[in-house]
Amino acid sequence: MGWSVGQGSTGHGSTGHGRHRHSPAACPRCGKAVREPTAWSSAWRCDWHGEVHPLLPAFSPSREGLDGLLRTAGVPAWLPWPLPVGWLVTGFAGAGDERTGIRACAVAVSGPNPLGGPADMLVVAEEPGIGLGAAVAGLDGVDPGAGFASAPPAATVSFGKHDFPLWQVDSPDRAAFAGEIKGHWMWVVLWPETAGILLIEPIGLRDLRDPDQDLDLPFGAPSPRLPAP
Repeated sequence: MGWSVGQGSTGHGSTGHGRHRHSPAACPRCGKAVREPTAWSSAWRCDWHGEVHPLLPAFSPSREGLDGLLRTAGVPAWLPWPLPVGWLVTGFAGAGDERTGIRACAVAVSGPNPLGGPADMLVVAEEPGIGLGAAVAGLDGVDPGAGFASAPPAATVSFGKHDFPLWQVDSPDRAAFAGEIKGHWMWVVLWPETAGILLIEPIGLRDLRDPDQDLDLPFGAPSPRLPAP
């Protein structure tokens, strides 16, 4: 039920600036290895989910890693900004290849849980049908599922001069929220579940693709919630 990730924050010490590409590309929905395109098909294929946009190994939490993600990003790379007090940027991931460009972006941040202990957050933007956000939330499908948005929204994010509602999604052992911004799914997933309290107040977003942003990003150790590098 979704691709596997580590159990809890690794702390926030050294950064690590290299981009490593040792792990194979994986299915964004289940995390299993995918078959590369062939002379007969340009698509990557998962044995369980058919044609997919491959989930790449994580980019390092560094300016170089961010540049690697943004080089072909066709969807927003959302960053909560300003970050909660004590929080750091802990990595990036994307689904897509050189031919299609990145069709889903995940930005990881980590820091202290207001209710005690460490916490992790992934913010995912994706085109419909990719399934990365749902997998991060621990769901089997490619979207929030039946009954989504049937209740009042549980949180709000803002970008530019506009507010966008998010609805809470039932998910195991984490707090997951989803909504739509300008035709793309947006997911905010936090571990542990109690860290969802961070969304009680509206949060602002920055799209890291936008030029001329004077953001001094604080980088931390790689997030355990991203695929292995």
